[in-house]
This record gives sequence, C-alpha cells and structure tokens, in this order.
Amino acid sequence: MLHSGSLGRCVTRTSLLTRRSAPLRALGALVTTMATSKPVLYDMPVSNNGARNRLVLYWKGIEDRVEIKSPADLGGLKSDEYIKLNPQGKMPLLVLPDGLALPESEVISNYLVAKFNDVGPSLLPAGGPEVQAKAALATRVHDVYITSVQACMYRAMDVKEREAGIQQIAAQLDVLEKLCEAGPYFVGDKPTTTDAALFPTFIFLVFMLPSKFGWADVFAGKPKLNAWWETMRKDPQGSRVYTEIHEALQGWDASGRWENLGINQQIAENRDKVKWAY
Repeated sequence: MLHSGSLGRCVTRTSLLTRRSAPLRALGALVTTMATSKPVLYDMPVSNNGARNRLVLYWKGIEDRVEIKSPADLGGLKSDEYIKLNPQGKMPLLVLPDGLALPESEVISNYLVAKFNDVGPSLLPAGGPEVQAKAALATRVHDVYITSVQACMYRAMDVKEREAGIQQIAAQLDVLEKLCEAGPYFVGDKPTTTDAALFPTFIFLVFMLPSKFGWADVFAGKPKLNAWWETMRKDPQGSRVYTEIHEALQGWDASGRWENLGINQQIAENRDKVKWAY
C-alpha cells in the first residue's frame, strides 16, 4: 500500500521522466515522419551536384527505387526541418527509409553504387589501382577546386573574388585535361561515377563561360576533354541530364539573373583590368 508521500514521489519521478523523454519523442516523431518505403533524394534540376546522383540513378536504371523531391517539400534549404537532416543547408540530400540522412553528392553516389551493386552497370573504374586512383583524383579535383568556386560564374560577389574563381576554374581544367583518357569516357570505355561527377558541372561551364565571360571555347587546347564531352553529350542518359540542367539555366537567363545581380555590369566595367576569358 502506497502512502501519500510515496505517491507524491512517484508522481514527481514520473513527471521528470516525461519531461526528459520529450526530446526523444520529438526525434522519434521526426524519424517516423521522414521514413518512407524507399529513399528520397532532395534535389532540383538546376543543381549540378544533385545531377551527378540523378545520372547514377539513370545509368543504373533504378529511378523507380528512389523518389526525387524538391527541398521545398520540407520548407526549403534553410528551413528547420531541412537543417535537422542536413546542417549544411545544401542539396542534394538522400534520406533512407529508416530516417538516416546522407548529404554530400559523392557520399550519395557511392552509397547508390554500393547499395545497388547488382543492378545495371557497376559505374566503378575498370582496371588496376592506377586507373582507379586517376578516376578518384579527377573527382577530387572537381569537388575541391572547381565546385568550391563555381559560384563565381553566377552569384553576386566582389570583383577580386570573381576574378580568382574564374582563374582557378581555368587552371583546374588544365589539370583535368592531363588526367582525362577519353577512352571514350573519362577513364575507360564505360561510364563511372567520375563521369557523373564532372559532366553536370561542365554543363555550367559551357553555358556560362562563353556567354557571360567571353571564352571562345571552354575546350580550346583540351582535345581529350573535348572528346569526352562529346561522348557524354551523345550518351542517352548524359543527354537527359544535359537537357534538365540546360533548360534550368536558360530559365535563369530569361529571368535576368546575371543582369539583376550586377554581374554583367561588373564584367563589363572591369574588362580592361581583369582577364575573364581563357
């Protein structure tokens, strides 16, 4: 038989336990809310980083196994719900059926290739360690030294930062030319995750560098990259990704993005001071 004092202590302990477990219940509710019957890729057509994951899906033939949604479905990239899943507030983001969130495009590509290794092409480099290392290095150069500055082509920033970004892109294209085998894909006769990583970004480069910065040809002096680009443009799934991104970039142009952000004016005013075209 419980005395009134014992009952009071039980109630107190119960209330304390309830309060302490509230955050756990909230987290559980979030995971339950996010859980779906198949992975969800949060992405948009204009995203070159997300496009590398879409290209993996297309080549693998596993579109029916991964649902693609816009970050807007969670309130946008900077919404509380999205930030809980990806603290960086960037896309793409893959959320697995158990609620596990995987950001970063290279992580997502590697996961998809490993998870669905028995479906479609392997998308892994064929050959020895040297070929595999070359493919990994090309992807690394792209991820660390090109996508990190790609915003210099389409966002507002001071002229020095934009100049440095364009200069870095030009330098890294020379690095990629030396790594490329154009066989006819980047490192062999079959597509790999390296092709998936690089090609969407090259769509950005080919669209913006000539029309906005005056480059005569992104592939001038780069015959191997040019041959690889033509292979990717003819590849059915590569062509599909090209159309997705190109149409989105045309939308940017039609909306006056470069004019409204003052980029066109900045380029024109500094044409005699800055080397925009390489």
